[in-house]
Amino acid sequence: MVKYIYEYKNWTDFSWQDKAINALFGEVRLMQGKIIGQMNTLGFAAKEEATLTALTLDVVKSSEIEGELLNYDQVRSSIARRLGINTAGLVSSSRHIEGVVEMMLDATQRYNLQLTEKRLFGWHAALFPTGYSGPYLIEVGRYRTGEMQVVSGAMGKEKVHYEAVKPELVKTEMDKFLNWINNENCLDPVLKAAIAHFWFIIIHPFDDGNGRIGRAITDMLLAGAEGSGERFYSMSSQILAERKLYYQVLQKVQHSSGDITEWIVWFLRCLKNAMLSTQNTTQKILRKAEFWKLHERTPVNERQRLILNKLFDDFEGKLQTSKWAKIVKTSSDTALRDIKDLVGKGILKQTDEGGRNANYELVDFKLE
Repeated sequence: MVKYIYEYKNWTDFSWQDKAINALFGEVRLMQGKIIGQMNTLGFAAKEEATLTALTLDVVKSSEIEGELLNYDQVRSSIARRLGINTAGLVSSSRHIEGVVEMMLDATQRYNLQLTEKRLFGWHAALFPTGYSGPYLIEVGRYRTGEMQVVSGAMGKEKVHYEAVKPELVKTEMDKFLNWINNENCLDPVLKAAIAHFWFIIIHPFDDGNGRIGRAITDMLLAGAEGSGERFYSMSSQILAERKLYYQVLQKVQHSSGDITEWIVWFLRCLKNAMLSTQNTTQKILRKAEFWKLHERTPVNERQRLILNKLFDDFEGKLQTSKWAKIVKTSSDTALRDIKDLVGKGILKQTDEGGRNANYELVDFKLE
């Protein structure tokens, strides 16, 4: 019978092979410094924009890992409101989204506060404001009192991937975990984030939401590693992209007798990839900042501002009058007037494809 890591004595005395992680660890630390340096050269507005984008992605992608699709604009608006960032076209958010955002912002903006049982229970309650996970009533704002298995497959043919720590041991294990989080100061904070993520997932202390809370703890420790609540990359986006490997490595290392080298290597590689992909996002943010600098005196209305920002952020497909009208909730006539106005100002142009539905795109620009 293969044992789980927590069935070994002193299982939390984790070990790893320095040789296997050193080069990668050095690269990650170097990249962190580089990204912070790059971001500090941005203007205040562009920096705010980068933080807003990274936090929005983190919230959306962390939920997507669990198979839940949140509305990007609602998440973005909720974060912008709470951080006091003035962005055009704010939309109202559902109670559930507000809760998920609350948890993420508490983790990243108050990274230097102690992580206590009360704080964790608050996060859990924020994730499940109705007391239900989907159609199921769950134990909210407290540790689970039932067995926990991670299973997949059709009914009657379920495959057990993991059986978590017994419910009567959860409180003892979590007390030990929280004491370590708050008092372990000798370990590099990036390594601490890697270990904390694994340790928390192994305990699986809640009825549901363990993955999202585990990732929030990771983000909190990474913010501490950088000494800043400003977030410029999204670890959850990268975990989603590498989800298959994430589960494979977890499944393998959960049976180790204490050596978690393979997990740390995966975590550092994932973090490195998250920072690499943020460089593309940074380019988009810089481009957007340049655009608005160029047009700071150009009169545009709120509808136009909303669509122009979307074109730099997350616009999918072709820009047509019908799509403009739908996004800003206006008539086709008003949408066409808005578009023609921007064409006249040299901001938009009609693409070469003809036909009944004309397509539009941004005119290429560069700062003098």
